[in-house]
Amino acid sequence: MASDVKLVYFAWVRERIGKAEEDIDLPAEVSTVAQLLVFLRERGEEYRNALARPEVIRVAIDHEHVDHGHSIAGAREIALFPPMTGG
Repeated sequence: MASDVKLVYFAWVRERIGKAEEDIDLPAEVSTVAQLLVFLRERGEEYRNALARPEVIRVAIDHEHVDHGHSIAGAREIALFPPMTGG
């Protein structure tokens, strides 16, 4: 069963993918953040470039930061961020 979710991209993730957000249908086998990142990298070169180092991507599900092993079941919005830099 596929699920429709809004993906929101920030900073250089957004720049490399070329869009700020999109609604996509995720296949049922995509059930964790890590699986989502693999799925997205397979969507094309811009996604591969943005997510080339998935371990540095920070993720929030419905405005709550989660780790890559977290389930995405029931998520309405998933946000992808590059690492934060201090200054």
